[in-house]
Amino acid sequence: MGFFAGLNDEKYDRQYTDRVLAKRMVEYFGSQTRRLVFASILIILLAFIGAALPVVVSRIVDLIQTQPTDESIAYVGLALIAVSFGLWGLNWMRRALIVRAVGDVVLDMRTRAFRAAAEHDLSFYDQFSSGRIVSRITSDTNDYGQLVVIITDVVAQFIQAFIIAYVLFQTEWRMALMLVGFLPIIFAIASWFRNMARKVTKRGMKAMADVNAAIKETISGISIAKNFRQEDSIFKSFDESNQQSYQVNVQRGFILSLVFPVLNAIGGVFVGVLVYVGGFSAAQGVVSIGAWYLFIMSLDQFFFPVLNLTSFWAQIQGGLSAAERVFALIDADPNVIQKDKQDVPRLKGEINFEHINFRYSDKEPILSDFNLLIQPGETLALVGHTGAGKSSIAKLIARFYEYQEGRLLIDGRDIRTFDLTQYRRQLGIVSQVPFLFSGTIAENIRYAAPGVPEEEMLKLARKIGDGEWLETLPDGLHTEVGERGNRLSMGQRQLVALMRVLVQNPAIFILDEATASIDPFTEWQIQQALNLILKNSTSILIAHRLSTVKAADRIVVMRKGTIIEEGNHQGLLDQNGHYAELYNTYFRHQSLAYVEQMKEMVGK
Repeated sequence: MGFFAGLNDEKYDRQYTDRVLAKRMVEYFGSQTRRLVFASILIILLAFIGAALPVVVSRIVDLIQTQPTDESIAYVGLALIAVSFGLWGLNWMRRALIVRAVGDVVLDMRTRAFRAAAEHDLSFYDQFSSGRIVSRITSDTNDYGQLVVIITDVVAQFIQAFIIAYVLFQTEWRMALMLVGFLPIIFAIASWFRNMARKVTKRGMKAMADVNAAIKETISGISIAKNFRQEDSIFKSFDESNQQSYQVNVQRGFILSLVFPVLNAIGGVFVGVLVYVGGFSAAQGVVSIGAWYLFIMSLDQFFFPVLNLTSFWAQIQGGLSAAERVFALIDADPNVIQKDKQDVPRLKGEINFEHINFRYSDKEPILSDFNLLIQPGETLALVGHTGAGKSSIAKLIARFYEYQEGRLLIDGRDIRTFDLTQYRRQLGIVSQVPFLFSGTIAENIRYAAPGVPEEEMLKLARKIGDGEWLETLPDGLHTEVGERGNRLSMGQRQLVALMRVLVQNPAIFILDEATASIDPFTEWQIQQALNLILKNSTSILIAHRLSTVKAADRIVVMRKGTIIEEGNHQGLLDQNGHYAELYNTYFRHQSLAYVEQMKEMVGK
């Protein structure tokens, strides 16, 4: 298991039987009933025309033997031409209908898979690689579509085989029985390959998903890699995943490549037996030369569906594995579960933690019997060392994670009873590293409030440092921010993120303040933007700047998931407790008094 250790199932993966998978597929194709009915009619017509071909040829042989006239031979030739054109035209129409139906179903499945991924809570993405999720939404849905196309081809060939079998039994039942007697042997060998094909195909898909995940992670962190000269390291990481995928898929290819040659060889043996028996019978006058030739001509079309099914077994198993992986993503149970979907009016912003117990995993308790009441309109600063539980409080308020015990009340109502979409419209969240989407500053500000006019954005922007921060940008609100906002400074990104919240006018504001060093003027601008938000909302600030801490109505000091001190800045300093220790460690060097003291020391 060592080599394949990285190819284990995700925790949300499920095993679906072929029957369940087939049922789900039928449900997805419910909207394509009209196209599928027409395609089915065409498939039946194709089967009859295809089955007619060896019959026509056998009649030619008998006709030439008994009445070899030019007129009869010409009629037979025209019949063969008509059959060929009929097969071509109907096949094109059938494929056009199937491709359109499959395209619509794949579009629907991809939409559902993406919606399911988007609706999962953040804990889902903590556990599972986003690159592998992307692989399911893109590659696996496409493989599923190819499965349906292949199945329709094989079904058409099987119908044709049944018609030919009927004709053969009507022509010479003894040879037909011998022909049918070969089928159990072929099916037995094909079924032996089945489990092996499904297993190696699924393993190959997981290996490819690992490659996608490696590419996404390394490309996302390319700037960091270049900063630390780790280009060789990220290539090595990719190469390991790529080599694993290569070896897994080569092994898959070796196994699957055995199927068709083995069955073809066995089919060749059967053909040899029938040729001998049929030729001997024809020589004895038991069967006609035309009937014997009909059997020889029909062998390929009779056995071809079985051989074709096995030759496409890799794609069929790949499609079933792909469907299984996509359905698993769609069916994955959410960790955050709402008991109800009640409408959420404009919130006052009272937040009450009552005996909350929260952990990310069984071995990782974060909050234990946690109690905290935040009044409407209050600005609360959370301070403490890393791992104290500050960000966890913010994530629980945003309903990104599920707590295990206790109650979290918003305006006296259980947060688990809210319609989450309505509730989150009243939340304004700025993360520690503000994320901006490719596009303009205006497009990023409008992200949460698409209808906000440009005049209103400019009016708000001018309230922040008299709008000087916009004047430093080449095209103002229409300046392109680049991927993840990399064309802007960290301070500018924070201002855009705060503007995005400001136009939303949230009832509850959560700020996980960045620790990046910025110049005093930018800090003053950020504080102005914060003040505009704070005066109209209940605010929870995970503070790293002294100016933010001082602006809070109340400071809560945390350690290991519990509140150990609370009060205002000066009162907590006077207690000379944990806050005073944090102040001397993190905040004191930001104070004006400290800066002046340092200047005096340097002057001496």
